Amino acid sequence: MKIGYPVTNLGLGHKSTHTFRLASFSEELFTKVVNQNLESLRQTLEWNAAHGLLFYRISSGLIPFASHANMTINWQQKFKEEFKQIGEFIRNNNFRISLHPGQYVVLNSPSQSVYLNSVRELEYHADILDLLGLDSTHKFQFHMGGVHGDKTASLNLFVERYKALPEKVRRRLVIENDERVACLDDCLQINRACGIPVLFDTLHHQIYNTGETLLKGLTLAMATWDIKRDGTPMIDFSTQNDAKKSGAHALTLDVDKFRSFAKSLKHRDIDIMLEIKNKEASALQAQIVLSSLA
Repeated sequence: MKIGYPVTNLGLGHKSTHTFRLASFSEELFTKVVNQNLESLRQTLEWNAAHGLLFYRISSGLIPFASHANMTINWQQKFKEEFKQIGEFIRNNNFRISLHPGQYVVLNSPSQSVYLNSVRELEYHADILDLLGLDSTHKFQFHMGGVHGDKTASLNLFVERYKALPEKVRRRLVIENDERVACLDDCLQINRACGIPVLFDTLHHQIYNTGETLLKGLTLAMATWDIKRDGTPMIDFSTQNDAKKSGAHALTLDVDKFRSFAKSLKHRDIDIMLEIKNKEASALQAQIVLSSLA
């Protein structure tokens, strides 16, 4: 079981998502920013390895404008060696890596331009993991998208378009239940239709479900993963920030709730991404909890 956090290590004081305005684009600026981002990623991974946090979500903004229709730089070739070196570090330290494309990736959008942009963005995420030399157990997750006035039709369109994706995307893509559009049951329907693994989000499930307990939902989602092909099932764990609207992530780890959840797992093996606002601090706390239960 691995514990992780997404994107930014707050204690290091830097991020791997430097960007710039498209109007300012130049190859010189692009090269400078990508090198900054890759160096920040390397430093973050080194810190994580030193602290035993071996599950990490890389920023989708690692390569600015990589999936833009007008991108002319062969960034995959330009930074091939840098990716190779980082990938060797990841493999040597037994990391599990994930990514999470943003909200504008809507595979079942009725807009052809949104759909095509979404495919390009998914291909970009696949390219990152391929350049790192990682196998298909390293994933990127996204949501179904919208209902667009007809949930059944939207589910069917998602399945149709998923099946048409390049193999390099399909072998890495997992679908996550959300709190508004596609609950766990919807994602399980999609899995039965096309085989995409379901990544279980605990907070989303508690907000939007069809009656499954947290543990039952987790068990159902885990069953969609092929261990040999997909690796240990991944989940997102978080709790509600009571001061904000439903679905807002807590500022710090609720240690008691996490301990209770960890105890309930018993024999289940999962990799846990903590979507908690204070990032690595909560991941270190969770690590202590798991050690106390071992």
